[in-house]
Amino acid sequence: MTGEQRAERSGPERLLRQSAHSRQASFLELFFDLAFIVSFALLSTRLAGDLDWRNAGQTAVLLAAMWWIWVATAWSTDWYDPNQPLIRGLVLGVMFVGLLTTAAIPGAYGEHGLMFAGAYVLVHLGRAALLLPALRGHPIQRRSLLVALWFIVSAVPWIAGGLVTGTARQVLWLVAIGLDYFIPSLGWPVPWLGRLPPAQLRVVGEHLSERYRQIFIIALGEIILVTGLTYARVGMGLAQTGAVAVIFVEAGLMLWIYFVPLSGSLGGAIERNQPRGGVFAAYGHALLVAGAVLTGVGAEVMLTHPLDPARPSWSLAIVGGTVLFLSGRALLGRLVYGHPVWRASTALVLLLAATPGLVRLPPLAVGMVSAAILLAVILGYAFIPGGRRDGDPGRDNLPG
Repeated sequence: MTGEQRAERSGPERLLRQSAHSRQASFLELFFDLAFIVSFALLSTRLAGDLDWRNAGQTAVLLAAMWWIWVATAWSTDWYDPNQPLIRGLVLGVMFVGLLTTAAIPGAYGEHGLMFAGAYVLVHLGRAALLLPALRGHPIQRRSLLVALWFIVSAVPWIAGGLVTGTARQVLWLVAIGLDYFIPSLGWPVPWLGRLPPAQLRVVGEHLSERYRQIFIIALGEIILVTGLTYARVGMGLAQTGAVAVIFVEAGLMLWIYFVPLSGSLGGAIERNQPRGGVFAAYGHALLVAGAVLTGVGAEVMLTHPLDPARPSWSLAIVGGTVLFLSGRALLGRLVYGHPVWRASTALVLLLAATPGLVRLPPLAVGMVSAAILLAVILGYAFIPGGRRDGDPGRDNLPG
């Protein structure tokens, strides 16, 4: 390496992930992911305590916010070298402030609304405050600037929502999270400054797909955590033990369906569909993680009321976790294979068609049906050849 090259690498260039860097997740990224099992558990507990539509909508917004903290950090460690001291400090800082955001989840629509919104905004603007000076003089600084400007825009409804109560907070936060999710798909366009060129939005598919695999396993771990804690609390009767078996099987089937055969092809699909592939994968995994969190809610219902007379809210919580999971799996299949995956899509249609009848069954029976639907997907992979229909990644897979 020449002296000029060393000088270049000693400036902002040193922060960027290079092609020679390992594409495996760093130990710090794995440590960062562990904090999210607390978030998922609190969100699951929050929803299980009040299974009405209003609380479900509120919990969905909170989950979307926590997920976007994770996604933005995963993109940061994909764009920048996670072994650099500044990036390590950034990840640890996000982890700490993220824990404050997590702690505010139970009271986010009550007395801790400003704390939740403030911590969420601090994560995103604090990231920009660290990166913008460090990248001074490098063309990539423009990427951090445009992203930061849009987070400043969404910070207005986030903070305003934290200052008001009731319906006003719900509406403002819905607008805020909508902006945070929608704008990346457009390349963060800013009037007079333009949008980010595709080259600056490229991600390392292998690294990012590994990060998604890890966080999905963390989300499944939340199901096991809730199941174990609830089982110990409610007693170990025959019906409760049967519920534990059903929940365990369901979580295992979700893991299997995700990894066979989708997971191994995800990195290549993200690479082929640059730059939209990374954003598309974030949306698909949002549904997968939401499905896991809602399955945790269903697990608590099954353990607490395994054979009690049916309630629609109980049945919908149990079925809803599987519906969200299959929806996310079908969306990711669209990314990987370039067309809808028929196994997950068929199972989703069957489950939705059966839902009116399932709301009349006790929770344990509903859980057994959901697990049977997932098992049918696995059997479809085992005994019905897929060929190009569901097993041969193509090119240019995203629509539009």
